[in-house]
Amino acid sequence: MKKFMVLGAALCVAMGFTGCKSSESAYKKAYEKAKAQEQTSADNDDSTSQQEAPVVAPVETQTQPVTQTPVVDNYDNEPVRRENVSVVNGVGLKSYSVVVGSFSIKANAEGLQQRLRNAGYEAQVAYNAGNNMYRVVASTYDSKASAVQSRNQLRATYADAWLLSK
Repeated sequence: MKKFMVLGAALCVAMGFTGCKSSESAYKKAYEKAKAQEQTSADNDDSTSQQEAPVVAPVETQTQPVTQTPVVDNYDNEPVRRENVSVVNGVGLKSYSVVVGSFSIKANAEGLQQRLRNAGYEAQVAYNAGNNMYRVVASTYDSKASAVQSRNQLRATYADAWLLSK
């Protein structure tokens, strides 16, 4: 009796494994179907690229003349840092200044100041006691718009130039 039970269980296990087995032909059919779709899409791409696209004339519905609106830069959105600084070397800062360098060593700041003066700028060195940093100011202005324009020009040479307001 035990032999029949063992033989029956083995037969059930064997049938279970053969029933779950995926057939190789199913994979082959799926592969051939994908290849056929790929081939037809490649053929369609070649045929559409050889045909010329139709030329469509633009529709002109505008009857009123176009008026040009001058573009005015909005300098109000430009970021400005507020720091409490004191001038160490220079004539004095106005409301907005363009900072091109920050140093913890005064001699380094004065070296950049001298290079800027040789380039024609009225460079100054200002000290921020809170950060213990020397700020090299290339130019200083009363209006924010002038300071932004100067900063944008200086960014060609000094990419990290920024605006300071005291």
